[in-house]
Amino acid sequence: MMSFRVEDAEAEDAQRWAHKLGIDRSELLREALHRHLVRLAAEQDMTAYDESPISESEMALASSAEWGPAEDWSDWSDAAG
Repeated sequence: MMSFRVEDAEAEDAQRWAHKLGIDRSELLREALHRHLVRLAAEQDMTAYDESPISESEMALASSAEWGPAEDWSDWSDAAG
């Protein structure tokens, strides 16, 4: 459970958008918080990559993606009898 204060105008905007979208204001705020946290995590990941890019040894198996999909043996599941 979280509780916080916002400016009256922002609270009114949140309520107006929630009404337009047909959702509860709390759902609108949960989604907004979730999206913001995802964006912050992505920015942190980008910073981490910039500080320590992928090494050649970490890319060693990347060429295996060029082999294409593995054969599909799922139709053999009943072959044993």
